[in-house]
Amino acid sequence: MDRTTQGWIAGLIGVVIFSASLPATRVAVLDFDPVFLTVARATIAGLLAIALLRGFGAARPTRTDLPSLAIVALGVVVGFPLLTALALEHVTAAHSIVFIGLLPLATAIFAVLRGGERPRPAFWLFSGLGSALVVGFALAQGVAASPVGDLLMLAAVLVCGLGYAEGARLSRRLGGWQVISWALVLSLPVMALLSVITMPQTFIGIGVPAWIGLAYVSLFSMLIGFFFWYRGLAAGGIATVGQLQLLQPFFGFALAAGLLGEPVTTAMLAVTVAVIACVAGARRFAG
Repeated sequence: MDRTTQGWIAGLIGVVIFSASLPATRVAVLDFDPVFLTVARATIAGLLAIALLRGFGAARPTRTDLPSLAIVALGVVVGFPLLTALALEHVTAAHSIVFIGLLPLATAIFAVLRGGERPRPAFWLFSGLGSALVVGFALAQGVAASPVGDLLMLAAVLVCGLGYAEGARLSRRLGGWQVISWALVLSLPVMALLSVITMPQTFIGIGVPAWIGLAYVSLFSMLIGFFFWYRGLAAGGIATVGQLQLLQPFFGFALAAGLLGEPVTTAMLAVTVAVIACVAGARRFAG
């Protein structure tokens, strides 16, 4: 199996893991303050990252790596989790799919600006069409909008796209799991302090679903998912593999159908097939 194919498989696993992030966050913010949720998930993941780095004897990043790690930390450790948690106080998880549909395009743009990639013109056609399909499908669901929530989600998409591209660029040298681990460690002192400051006075009344949501976003969304995602982006190409995020909403729908018994419509299947075609087209014209 060649390196590019390995990258696509790793990226796909990462997308599947991330597909449950927004629903888990939505459940968690019902009982947890969004700021506390953000810093707590980063603190938990940061402590686990220290254990991993020490256990595997990972090499320390150089001083020149620190600016890139800071961008990763601000983008995916702090920015995206905080902005989405705040947004999900105003909009539903379903409505957030509108903006997740724009994430592959944002990642591709930053792949050009930060990663030095130069996709062919046809790539942008397929990428834009895929994003339009996901956004159009989400809007067709008739979910209610909130200007505040929309602006927060748009900001989240931008900082996340930057964090993805920067982390993938650095992963080509350090390795995917090392990048997210060092970014978590870099942000740990501030995140741990804020966790103490923003901690609820009592945990009485915090429901089991909220604890499960916190556990998921801490372990999978903040740590394990990035092991696969950054490896996939670095091996298969940031702009190209990034298009797999177009499938993330549909994986979320599939999870809802399997776990919650929610129906899967013919329109949903049709749009999924069309999006897969766009991903395939973007891959073909990426370089």
